[in-house]
Amino acid sequence: MLQKYLDKLEFNIIKDKLLEYAHTFIGSKKAKSLEPSCEKGTVQTTLDETSEACNLIHTMGSFPIGEIDDMKLNLKKIESGISLNAKSLLEIAEVLKTSKELISYYKDSKLDLSHLGVYFDELYTNIDIEKKIFSSIISEDTIADNASSKLAQIRRNRKNLELDIKNKLNSIIHSNTYSKYLMDPVVTIRAGRYVIPVKDEYKSQIKGFIHDTSASGSTVYIEPMAVFEMNNSISNLYLEENKEIERILAELSALLYPISGYLNQTNNLIGQLDFISAKAKFSIDNNCNPPKLADYIDLKNARHPLIDKDKVVPTNINLGKDFSCLVITGPNTGGKTVTLKTVGLLCIMAQSGMHIPAYEGSCIKVFDNIFADIGDEQSIEESLSTFSSHITNIVQILDTFTKDSLILVDELGSGTDPIEGANLAISLLEHFFKQGALIIATTHYHEIKNYCISHDGFENASCEFDISSMKPTYHLLLGIPGKSNAFAISKNLGIPTYIIDRAKGLISKPDTDIESLMKDIYDDKLEIEKAKEETQKNLNQIEILRKSLESDVSSKLASEQEKINKAKAEARQILLDAKEEANSIIRELNHMSELDSKKANKMRSNLNDSIKSLGGEPTLDLSVLLSLNNSYDKQNSESLKNKQKNKIKNSSAAHHSSVSYGNNKSQTVSTEINLIGENVASAVEVLDKYLDNCYLAHIHQVRVVHGKGTGKLRDRNSPVPKKIKICRVICYSWVWRGRFWCNCCRVEKINYI
Repeated sequence: MLQKYLDKLEFNIIKDKLLEYAHTFIGSKKAKSLEPSCEKGTVQTTLDETSEACNLIHTMGSFPIGEIDDMKLNLKKIESGISLNAKSLLEIAEVLKTSKELISYYKDSKLDLSHLGVYFDELYTNIDIEKKIFSSIISEDTIADNASSKLAQIRRNRKNLELDIKNKLNSIIHSNTYSKYLMDPVVTIRAGRYVIPVKDEYKSQIKGFIHDTSASGSTVYIEPMAVFEMNNSISNLYLEENKEIERILAELSALLYPISGYLNQTNNLIGQLDFISAKAKFSIDNNCNPPKLADYIDLKNARHPLIDKDKVVPTNINLGKDFSCLVITGPNTGGKTVTLKTVGLLCIMAQSGMHIPAYEGSCIKVFDNIFADIGDEQSIEESLSTFSSHITNIVQILDTFTKDSLILVDELGSGTDPIEGANLAISLLEHFFKQGALIIATTHYHEIKNYCISHDGFENASCEFDISSMKPTYHLLLGIPGKSNAFAISKNLGIPTYIIDRAKGLISKPDTDIESLMKDIYDDKLEIEKAKEETQKNLNQIEILRKSLESDVSSKLASEQEKINKAKAEARQILLDAKEEANSIIRELNHMSELDSKKANKMRSNLNDSIKSLGGEPTLDLSVLLSLNNSYDKQNSESLKNKQKNKIKNSSAAHHSSVSYGNNKSQTVSTEINLIGENVASAVEVLDKYLDNCYLAHIHQVRVVHGKGTGKLRDRNSPVPKKIKICRVICYSWVWRGRFWCNCCRVEKINYI
């Protein structure tokens, strides 16, 4: 893309802001030279890289990349076998350290990074060389004592010798003979040699070499002869130390020669990761999102990235689906030019692999060129008027644009005769449209507005303007042509009303009708938008109410179901209690040798009172209870007889004898019952009723035949009646003589209740 158009859309300022996030020389260089790509695959890859970097930062924090200067010269020296100084070696070690930390940072994230993972995987590390350099070099001016044993010995010898010199000089400056000659009783260093400060008038009293004089000339710095040789020895040790340091640096540099290629590659990779990290940080700090790539533009709540995000008004704009040419009209300072720049700049950013300040799901098209004729480039020196400068730009666009270009034109056709300018603008828009380019233009000409209304592929838009406050709202309204509001603005600024009225009267009738039509459409659009918002608000409230009602109904249904279940349980318990009480009354009646009517009436009264407490009428008679009981016994006896015929054969006449008893009805009860094949619940119920009948019939001995089965009857937790306790061993018969007796274990179990 042509640089002049990128600068017009202020992409250079975006790059300056991106530069603030880079730490390395290579990362900064890449940010400075960033350009949009015209290849869709490349654009998608760079966008994905930025997205993965954002995920990494959200998961692990910022990339562990510090300041790394230009390593080009150092790497060339290594390749040439030239020794590096301490500073350069530390810089190389810093590259190795950064590489190691980046690899650890990537592995600890445990993220699947299909794009950035390639960069991390190709990083080179060498922990041994890294540690060797950092342990040998403390700073760019200091080599560690342990860099070599020889260096350590030289420094020990020098320190010992320095101590001897200081002791010797201290003895001089504190002696009675020399102390009066000294300016100060201190030992100092001049030209790398230990000296003492002597008053100028006594310099001849101390034998030695003068190395310096104070600024005032009152003090001379003398090296006494007594320490001359020791100072020479220290100088020699310094020479040996420097020589050893040079050897150490050369040795460390030699370690880097075999890995110079890896170092160069790793340095470039770190720079690339730093550059991608910078784009990710820019995205996070500016609330950006990755756009989708499509054959059209669809920006949702897009913001200009150079306007304060707390003040900028987001805009929604689409181009390339239903129409290819969008004409924006409206008053000056209403936001038309900002809209042009926003669309152009966001497309450039996206094609440069940067996220854009717009909602997720926004789409952009990859253009081969983005042209922008924005601003006034009139030049006195080149004799170019405003109109001429615009036309010069248009000529360049006509020579270069293609069907894959985006053309942004501000105030198309302005600066000349309105009629000619409007028609020229329409002709240009037609040409761009027919060639397949996407176009956004701004204008004040109503001829262009009318053209867009009547031609497919063209669409009007306007930047909303609040007449009451005389201020723009900066909202873009698609499908609505805008009014320049020149009369209203002029009147508000002080132009007399009669002049405004006269100006209105000069407008031709057709033009007035069209303007009125546009205003009506504009007003209707606003009303529709307001109604739509109100309708949506009401729908949201209805939805909330519906969910609330559903929740209440569900809660009430659950509560009602719980009450029903509880009532059923209570009713079941009442029936069981009533059955037990009835059985108890029957047993009491059978124990009476003669019917005691008084006692019976009392029992009946008690039973009726119990029934009345449950809400019923006390109409139950004891005779009815006995009748019902005998009826149930008959049915049960017949059922048992049928089962016995099918399951066992008669073994003796005694076992098949029957006894009759009568309480209102004659009844025959067998002296043996067979429970083989019955389940636990059924067997317990049948046996319970059978024993009651036997008792009423005054049978003194019965035989109960049951099988071994699964042993359920032996389980003490089985639901057996209170009057029976089943033997825990396998039983085949029961004998009853007023008590229950287990024939198989010959143990009395429980008294009959």
